[in-house]
Amino acid sequence: MKTELSIAEKSDFERDGFLIKRIFFSQQEIDLLYSLATDDSVTSHAFDLKDTNGNLTKLTLWFTPGDDSFGLMSRSERMVGAVRTLLDGDGEVCHFHSKVMQKEPKKGGAWEWHQDYGYWYKNGFLYPEAMISVMVALTDATVENGCLQVLKGTHKMQRFEHSFVGEQQGADPDFVAEAEKISDLVYVELKAGDTLFFHSNILHRSDANLSDKARWSVISAYNLSSNKPFREKNTSCIEPVKVVADSALLESGKQVVSKVDFLSKDAEITLKDLNRP
Repeated sequence: MKTELSIAEKSDFERDGFLIKRIFFSQQEIDLLYSLATDDSVTSHAFDLKDTNGNLTKLTLWFTPGDDSFGLMSRSERMVGAVRTLLDGDGEVCHFHSKVMQKEPKKGGAWEWHQDYGYWYKNGFLYPEAMISVMVALTDATVENGCLQVLKGTHKMQRFEHSFVGEQQGADPDFVAEAEKISDLVYVELKAGDTLFFHSNILHRSDANLSDKARWSVISAYNLSSNKPFREKNTSCIEPVKVVADSALLESGKQVVSKVDFLSKDAEITLKDLNRP
């Protein structure tokens, strides 16, 4: 399968703030990754955040990419090569964190309008254009089960102020309302194996999953080594990725996530009010 990004795709990303690569991972690869996503080695480390209606969004997050199947995915030539093509700035590609998003049937919560850099600004990163998120769909993502929504082109706007909405950080609603007036709303429907690259400053959200089908995905966030944060204590975000061949994922078989630095809810800096003593 063709995984390299074309000049036209890079231009699309720069214009829109996001890019979809269809069938970026094969069904066999997705079957392996989904079996790991639902494994106790991942789900036992999940924590949840309440949306405004009290529904729970569940995720498992870790920083350093290891030799487990998700680590091999995030360190693969196709992922790192695409990220390097899309990021703007000097330095080498580094892995900030990966997280398995677990939007369960009938009860998986919503995510409010936000920019990833609205969170990462609080980690002390200075350059949003040196950061990117990559979502790999482990199951189909549809309007019915709460697929991601983006406001096209909003990555070219400023960073909006973010404050607590439920247990999440949401972008200033007045600025979001203005952005909605001039930006096209896109529902990012994906088939399992499709992959979404999105700019750290693009506004995005998702609805609760009211369907009877789960929506699972893994999101890997990347940063350039030159973009050194002054608050983030974990160093994976400035350590160049040790790239592996695309074939390593299947050749290694299912490798559970272990001996990695999982994030606990009480240690998440973006959930703290930095103005409090």
